[in-house]
Amino acid sequence: MAIGRPRAFDRDTALEQAMEVFWRHGYEGATIAQLTDAMGINPPSLYAAFGSKEALLKAALDRYAARREAWMEEVLSAPTAREVTSRMLMGVAEKQTDPSNPPGCLLVQGGLACGSGSANVPFELAARRAQTEEQLRHRFERAKEEGDLAGAADPAALARYVSAVITGMSVMASSGADREALAQVATVAIRSVEEQSVRTPAAAN
Repeated sequence: MAIGRPRAFDRDTALEQAMEVFWRHGYEGATIAQLTDAMGINPPSLYAAFGSKEALLKAALDRYAARREAWMEEVLSAPTAREVTSRMLMGVAEKQTDPSNPPGCLLVQGGLACGSGSANVPFELAARRAQTEEQLRHRFERAKEEGDLAGAADPAALARYVSAVITGMSVMASSGADREALAQVATVAIRSVEEQSVRTPAAAN
């Protein structure tokens, strides 16, 4: 037997496949057999490469976050708080109903049902969702400093509200809601943020 033979699988491709399994079935529902079948490896190779099922999930989440990074930069670069919210929520409506991906969001779907043996998983997913909320909070704080949001506006509360809407949209998508239904929810939320804006679209014109 050859010694030091490189792994017979591509790590990035394997992580993409694992990510889809976790996304579709959740952490608890995704079996080792499903993961290894999708990744094209056997269980010993999975454990040798990633250490554990939970470590594999974290690696898949890192890859998922990398995919979202460029999109988040585009969202946060919008000129107003209203436009940030619009890009965010309308983008969520589009992405979470994209037929090329499982419905919903991995950061929600991954931990909807976890037993006592995987108690850390919901906290891991919540921490990653909190990162998005923090990014929104910082952007809304800047909007308030720039006079885009009214003085009474609470950037932290707005970020929490938008994050809660995103989570709700994810649950809707995973339950079969179509893009139009998610867009309707997004429109109402965008108007809520608009009401706290100093420069509304009408005023800007």
